[in-house]
Amino acid sequence: MRRRVLVKSLPKSLLIALLAGSAAFAGAQTVDSLKKHDSNAPVDFAADRIELQDRADRAVLTGNVDVKQGDMRLRSARLTIAYTSAAQTEVTRMDASGGVVLTTSTENANSQYAIYDLRTRLVTMIGNVVITRAGKGETRGNRLVLNLNSGAASLDGGGSGGGRVTGRFTPPPRDQKGPSKN
Repeated sequence: MRRRVLVKSLPKSLLIALLAGSAAFAGAQTVDSLKKHDSNAPVDFAADRIELQDRADRAVLTGNVDVKQGDMRLRSARLTIAYTSAAQTEVTRMDASGGVVLTTSTENANSQYAIYDLRTRLVTMIGNVVITRAGKGETRGNRLVLNLNSGAASLDGGGSGGGRVTGRFTPPPRDQKGPSKN
């Protein structure tokens, strides 16, 4: 089933879509943050400049772009929002570039570019993707795809990692008393 996102105002839709899409950071698994995100929470954004290009049906935010909703945040140098100019504005796609950083209270993902397709509800991060979870390790690859419908995430290799997904995790501490004698 395909869901369409209709919005009454461009800035609100931008932030809701970006932050809802940015919640998931992990390779080939369901992401807990995605389940907890409230896409109805108030959204705040800031940028050094916004340019509306009505004839091209897009808006461009540049310079220290910072978008927040709840405990999620997107930062980048540039963000382009594509929309349709029907009776109601419908945001269809958002492209972030230039040091893209998506964060939640427990996760962080960095990449060179990020694309959010609102029609398919897929977020794709491309270029030297690094996913970290506080105190639990990191995973590196070249392309991260987040499916907002299912909560699944997959990470592909390539780029500077020699074509492979690489990572490191920290196992939980074990009891130092040794094995039990049962």
